Amino acid sequence: MPVSPSSAAPGQATTPTATPSPTTPSNATDHGLPQIRQRVFIAAVRVDLAHEWAWPEATHSADALLWNQMHGYYWNEHGMRHHWSPEAARAFARLPRDKPPPGIPWRTLRDARRGLPHAISGRERTGWHNHRGVPGARLYRGHTGNRLDWPAKTVKAGDHGSPGGEHVLLNDDGTHRYLTVRECARLQGFPDDWVFEGPRGEAMRQIGNAVPMPLARLMAEAAAHVLTRATTTRLALQPAAGQTTLFAVPRLGPTLAA
Repeated sequence: MPVSPSSAAPGQATTPTATPSPTTPSNATDHGLPQIRQRVFIAAVRVDLAHEWAWPEATHSADALLWNQMHGYYWNEHGMRHHWSPEAARAFARLPRDKPPPGIPWRTLRDARRGLPHAISGRERTGWHNHRGVPGARLYRGHTGNRLDWPAKTVKAGDHGSPGGEHVLLNDDGTHRYLTVRECARLQGFPDDWVFEGPRGEAMRQIGNAVPMPLARLMAEAAAHVLTRATTTRLALQPAAGQTTLFAVPRLGPTLAA
């Protein structure tokens, strides 16, 4: 058990304590992921490192997406006729008319699917991995699926039976189907050349349990920033009279948990 320098008994070794930064909730959509995925990260930086932890700042905004939809820019980008999403209709009264809100627009499920061919039930599309259509999706109260023009619901570690319809896609023509493994992988930031082996259930377990790759990169970069700016790797405290430091403080970095 680590002992702080002030409480160490004579002859007892000391180790640095960690100074935790405040925890922060993080929504993946605020960092460019096309998925509403809220997670809490906890970081602690060793006290003898000279710099405090700084959380990555949000770059994307729901209001920016709504403003783009209200003014037609979003629909133009996708080659579609202008119409009002339910969220844009509710936000009309509070958003400015002539100036877009700050930030990059949230990415939607339609954005995430850009370039993907339509899934074919029961077989893979030529040239694509993990893009097999799966029949049998159902909609019912509380199991409503994902609309294309809003970020997807949280991808979960499971196949069928996700309670909120997280793995169901609502098509433009009113039909619905399960999201493919490739579509879910895109929602988590996996590149298209990342191949998932095994049955669909195993692939969905891996994808749903993962931290989205771009978000993991942001947190790793925050940790690297602390390490590169650190000015010391030893505890800045001389042993008190009669006290012995039995070992040098090892080079350890921040602790990060999600």
